[in-house]
Amino acid sequence: MIVTENYLGKIVFSTDYIKSVVSKTVSECFGVAGMSCTSLKEYIISKFPVLEKGFPGTGIKVKIVENEVKISLHISVAYGTNISAVVKSVKNKVRFALAETAGIPVRSVSVYVDNVKC
Repeated sequence: MIVTENYLGKIVFSTDYIKSVVSKTVSECFGVAGMSCTSLKEYIISKFPVLEKGFPGTGIKVKIVENEVKISLHISVAYGTNISAVVKSVKNKVRFALAETAGIPVRSVSVYVDNVKC
């Protein structure tokens, strides 16, 4: 959890909230065909749509270090797009979305391209 304090009080952001913001942001990026599963648990949940509703963030790992967020993304890229441009765009949009919506400091965003889809 990320804890932010200001003159109004304390705000606590859960990792599920961070995953949902990142997931929505990545799904809107040009050239991203989808998210890739990073574990057996995610793979099983992705095969059952009923379970998937309560499990945000397939392909997203969030690690909190010294009240900053480190994000690892596993994506599939659409065939024919410039992969380096897509990765750069995803990194910038994720940083901007977390800073804009919640003011969460991002230490790093790592993007791994696991697949190219036609």
